[in-house]
Amino acid sequence: MKKLFILCMVTLIFACKEEPKMDYTLLTGQIENPTAQVVSIYNGREKVKDLPLNESNSFSDTLRVEPGYYTFSHGRESSSIFLAPGYDIKVTLNTKEFDETISYSGKGSENNNYLAAKYMANENANLDYTKVFALEEDEFLSKMNALKNDKLKMLNNTAGLSEAFKTQERKNIEYEYFSDLQNYWSYHSYYAKKEEFTPSEDFIKKFNSIDFNNQEDYASLDSYKRLVQNYYNNKISKSDNPLEVFKDINSNGFPQLKEDLANSLRYNIGPNNEHNETLYKGLMAMSSNEKFKEDITKKYNKVKTLAKGMPSPEFVEYENHKGGTTSLKDLKGKYVYVDVWATWCGPCIREIPSLKKVEEEFHDKNIAFVSTSIDKAKDHNTWVEMVKNKDLGGIQLMADNDWNSQFVKDYAIEGIPRFILIDPEGNIVSADAPRPSDPKLIRMFKELKI
Repeated sequence: MKKLFILCMVTLIFACKEEPKMDYTLLTGQIENPTAQVVSIYNGREKVKDLPLNESNSFSDTLRVEPGYYTFSHGRESSSIFLAPGYDIKVTLNTKEFDETISYSGKGSENNNYLAAKYMANENANLDYTKVFALEEDEFLSKMNALKNDKLKMLNNTAGLSEAFKTQERKNIEYEYFSDLQNYWSYHSYYAKKEEFTPSEDFIKKFNSIDFNNQEDYASLDSYKRLVQNYYNNKISKSDNPLEVFKDINSNGFPQLKEDLANSLRYNIGPNNEHNETLYKGLMAMSSNEKFKEDITKKYNKVKTLAKGMPSPEFVEYENHKGGTTSLKDLKGKYVYVDVWATWCGPCIREIPSLKKVEEEFHDKNIAFVSTSIDKAKDHNTWVEMVKNKDLGGIQLMADNDWNSQFVKDYAIEGIPRFILIDPEGNIVSADAPRPSDPKLIRMFKELKI
């Protein structure tokens, strides 16, 4: 009897002992045809960790992360990945067909194979968003509702997904849907060529159901983060009194939202913004980053010197593709339309056909068309060949120090393409002129009687 009692106690002790829970994610993988030496995991824009590849092009490491969506990045390719403590995931892929071959196995793999399949389903749907956003409101809503329902159907029909993940993914799909609706206002105006377009009241009221101050979703869902930032961006840009919007953000917004908004709205301070002073004061109040405040103050003071009628900053002895050098002063007596671009810039290259048409229409007028490349010195030959191959007209120049060229700094250029119009006396007409593809440019030229 005594032996039986001891045996029962030993059994009870071992039966009650729990295995320790993993408080980390184990992530391993194998990459065929690697294009870099590491795999990187990001939470939004913040890097969580670099996972180096070994000699056999595999990697293995632990990650201490909160449950949520992250970005798996290798070289120039990336994919959404859902991580949580306790997951033990193996990733395999071939970089020659990154999205088509990425696959997961192990604990947590079902959620991630779903994300990979969702991405490919979106790709295979092959939606032409230029046509979708050109649709009239009812047709557009019908298309977006069908797209959302397809995503929900796929989610509900995928076996093995955790309930926590399904809850998050339903939110994600809803926020993706509202992001598309949010873009309709400006995109429809552009693609349907309706400059004064405004959606119906019923369309706008759909956003009343969204809580734009959800700190938890902001921290965990990039789709919600984009939605919130665009919401406040649009609210400020469309407001007749942006100061009131800033007061609301500063009073009710949580700290991370205010910092992120400050960083994104800094680019709105520009030569043609009539609300620069209000924007500057609002950003200074939102941010607690002293370096940011210092930088934004410098930009604000610089932009004030770029008003219409102010003397234009100069470029001096830029290399001319046809030989020799050209300075801005060489073109005095003519209007000068400057295109700041680079060979690697897709939006810049998309403007070339429109620029050629404008150049042809005004070829015998008192205006010089100057394209200034800010390619790096190592890409000089690429610039030379592209000018030849695309038969670029006008005056083709290369800046003397890419982004660090004084002309670029003086015009506070932070993104390209950027177009500038200077009058025959060398004064600024517009430090941020319309693009060649924008009908406003031709109207501006005709108003100036060029």
